[in-house]
Amino acid sequence: MPTCASTAALEWVVIGRKRLVRSRANRKIAGVCAGFAEYFDLDVTLVRVVWLVLLLIPPCLGLLSYLIAWIVMPEEPEMHPVPSGQQQVTNP
Repeated sequence: MPTCASTAALEWVVIGRKRLVRSRANRKIAGVCAGFAEYFDLDVTLVRVVWLVLLLIPPCLGLLSYLIAWIVMPEEPEMHPVPSGQQQVTNP
């Protein structure tokens, strides 16, 4: 039987978990760099510079990894404004 403290901790883990998603608000091409920056709590410019350096490496590691991330990462859900008195609903 779970105690009140363990239930609260479990709720934090489920609710407070970050997801790696492509950003809708801070995108330049597909939102991949902004998504990684938000997930790892980094500056988006730093992530873009690192990706650019990877792009310049001869086997095009940056381009290939960007395309794979673009395909694999889901897009951030749209947040719709909520009229007062109703619950927030997201649209994936």
